[in-house]
Amino acid sequence: MATHPDAAVRDRVAAVLTPELLARIHERAAGYDERNEFCHEDLAELMDVGYLRALVPEADGGLGWDLPTLVAAQRLLAAHAPATALAVNMHHVWVAVARQMTASGHEEFHPVLRESAAGEIFAFGISEPGNDAVLFDSATEARVVQDGAVSFTGTKIFTTLAPVWTRLGLFGRDVEGGDAPLIFGFLEREAPGWRSLDDWDTLGMRATQSQTTVLEGARVPAHRIVRRLPEGPNRDPLVFAIFSSFLGLLSAVYTGLGDRALQLAARLAEDRRSRITGESLSQDPDIRYRLAEAQLQQLGLDAQLRQLSREIEDRVEHGDLWFPRLVALRTTATRTARAAVDAALHVSGGGQYRRGSELSRLYRDVLAGVHHPSDDESAHRTLATSLLGPLDG
Repeated sequence: MATHPDAAVRDRVAAVLTPELLARIHERAAGYDERNEFCHEDLAELMDVGYLRALVPEADGGLGWDLPTLVAAQRLLAAHAPATALAVNMHHVWVAVARQMTASGHEEFHPVLRESAAGEIFAFGISEPGNDAVLFDSATEARVVQDGAVSFTGTKIFTTLAPVWTRLGLFGRDVEGGDAPLIFGFLEREAPGWRSLDDWDTLGMRATQSQTTVLEGARVPAHRIVRRLPEGPNRDPLVFAIFSSFLGLLSAVYTGLGDRALQLAARLAEDRRSRITGESLSQDPDIRYRLAEAQLQQLGLDAQLRQLSREIEDRVEHGDLWFPRLVALRTTATRTARAAVDAALHVSGGGQYRRGSELSRLYRDVLAGVHHPSDDESAHRTLATSLLGPLDG
């Protein structure tokens, strides 16, 4: 299940995600999927080796990795267990956000780094049913009380890590309005006023257990409120930190899924033999062309992912072209992964159509890419605006 980072990154990742650990994680993946069960054992082992504090600076008790190293690691983990990689991805996103924000002088995000090093698990409470504005507006009501605390009432969907999170990063709209009505903060699991629904019975990515979270006046104390933003697109550093961290790390997961699909395709083509010629199907010109085409796309994505993760880390100044680049990476990653799985299914034979095959599971997992922000329509609006300017009127 090879990926393509440089040697230094590969060695750093391999010291934590050892072949033995990855083999155990891979072996458990089918069972989690079959039982629709959260990946508890995977998470415990990953926490034991310090993986959830990978991006935390060494001074704060972490491993001190940079973003390209974590991207390479998430790609490798996803090649062994996509749902496990997607689950821990959401924790990594908040740590990546906090790392960017504190590097820019926003110390209100420093507790995310310290608490992650101490074993707290951060989850994403951003997505809402029917909210295509994503970060730029919220259907969740936020009420500021006298001591500066904020109570949140609303519904959050796709709350990955629902069974285990200890900190939920969320936002809502101030019912009093104002120039900066969108309030961001971190809810502690022990706080009253919220509940998790046991509703994650999905087609794929089942081990993430991304259940719905119902907020019923969930209270976030003043010291855990980290940002207030205006509604609509804006240049606040938190917006860029969330989009770049989320889309970069999400793309790593789907790239790893595509890596595994192509590895399975090559193995299956080699193992299958033509009844007519007696040769391995890896010698069939049509099959070779199909898999070469999939590899062509995967290698293009490989370069795009590694380059953009390095540019995020180095804070390269792309200005207004940052968001087209980010949505292009996410769109390419999910499309390429799906194409790789499709190619693998074409050459694999009917045996892989069975419910229990790994390729069948990858096919179901890759379909989740349709639902992650920025979706296909949103990505194309961003790209069209970048190229053609905004719509008239």
